[in-house]
Amino acid sequence: MNHVEPPYTDPARLSAALKDDGYAVLHPRDVCALAGCEPADLAALAPSWDHLELDNYLKDAGRYRRRRHSCFIQDGDKIAQAPHRAHWQPVEYNALHGGMHRLFEPIEPSTVAQPGWQRLLRSLGEVCSWAAGVHRWHVEAHQFRIDTLEGIGRPTPEGAHRDGVDFVAVLLVGRSHIKGGETRLFEAEGPNGKRFTMLEPWTLLLLDDARVIHESTPIQPDGANGHRDTLVLTWRAAGFQGEHAP
Repeated sequence: MNHVEPPYTDPARLSAALKDDGYAVLHPRDVCALAGCEPADLAALAPSWDHLELDNYLKDAGRYRRRRHSCFIQDGDKIAQAPHRAHWQPVEYNALHGGMHRLFEPIEPSTVAQPGWQRLLRSLGEVCSWAAGVHRWHVEAHQFRIDTLEGIGRPTPEGAHRDGVDFVAVLLVGRSHIKGGETRLFEAEGPNGKRFTMLEPWTLLLLDDARVIHESTPIQPDGANGHRDTLVLTWRAAGFQGEHAP
């Protein structure tokens, strides 16, 4: 199957790409350089995706998504885990699951304690701060596994969407025995779009959520135990979504 290669961004213009284009895509080696860590530090995070819990909130009654979710406060170079809370989005941003308080199992403490985790969040938050001039962020972290054990798996069952935050990072952790899973980007107000497939673990897509709509196409099995693992991180200056929701 032919795949369109990601339009990798020169790391030297990462902040400029966010400002000019609304998105940037980094090669895994550049993600490591940005985070100041070795590939082994990020690889050490991957086994925790084998311990995710079933997402019981899918309105299509699917059993193809497993996940964990935790929240953090990032203030400059300091990161503190926030009390565990439900994930909430308004229907304007998630027509399928918006308006629901979805309480997922938290990310395991052993994962959060990993040096690769801390360096990744800190470095990406710094990029968001450079781009927006904001230094205190409400960060949500989502570990996802989409599998094909019952056929088709849908990474974004809500379709093309925005998340209602300031910035979104999507990192491919791994993919095994699948086909599909193409990333698609669309200007929120404009005619342009991009499509590509992230294949290499720890490829990064960083989005200005106000300017770019995104989705990932369904995956299909291409062998036994097919799955696609991602880490999705969001940064929002105005508090966690749902903090003041009725």
